[in-house]
Amino acid sequence: MTGALAGGWSAATRFAIYYAPPRESAWWRAGCAWLSRDPESGESLAPPQPAALGRPLAELTGAPRRYGWHGTLVPPFRLAEGVTPEALLAAAQQWAATRTRFAVAAEAATLGRFVALRPADEAGDAALRDLAADALRTLGDLRARQTPAELARRLDAPLTDRQRAYVEAWGYPYVFEEFRFHMTLSDSLADAGEREALVAAWNAQMAEAGALPMEGIAIFVEPQPGLPFSLWRRVAFADQEPRA
Repeated sequence: MTGALAGGWSAATRFAIYYAPPRESAWWRAGCAWLSRDPESGESLAPPQPAALGRPLAELTGAPRRYGWHGTLVPPFRLAEGVTPEALLAAAQQWAATRTRFAVAAEAATLGRFVALRPADEAGDAALRDLAADALRTLGDLRARQTPAELARRLDAPLTDRQRAYVEAWGYPYVFEEFRFHMTLSDSLADAGEREALVAAWNAQMAEAGALPMEGIAIFVEPQPGLPFSLWRRVAFADQEPRA
């Protein structure tokens, strides 16, 4: 992808293969409201205000708000030379047709200093790890090679040898065995009490929502570095196992 494209896209534009709950679901509505933004419509939303919090929820969600309500499957990447957004979409559609819909029990939990929606059991965690690994292996060739500066920046972190190898090969340390599916609900928070209040508030409001429906993926776009990510296209999984 070279030069400027419609919508302000260029060679610097990044794409990402994310999971996003179905638009009509309670999971989508609640997550977008929590982060104060619908990345599909572009609408700004009024977030809830958990009673146990000492400050507005919007002050605790700045970083995930920019990325939009999602769970990462393939981390953000620039397109390889000659690969168009339409080619990425076609490849994603072809891959998604080989995957079937499923559902995962999920709950809010702490993840280091963050609060995130996580699979509630190992079976769900494993299913989502498999999904992400399959997406990365299938669509990874469409990514541009990382520049030496990008590689150096990503390696300038406390990583294990395996994570460093993944950065060099895939541009990201938390893939394959290192992958942990999550949908971020907060900034990095030093206050454990705030983290606990957010976990309790989210789980209380979603107690009757049922399992998290994995019905497809979404392609998100960052038009230029630093701009908010937007949901560009949804791509559905197959309703049943594809025929051999």
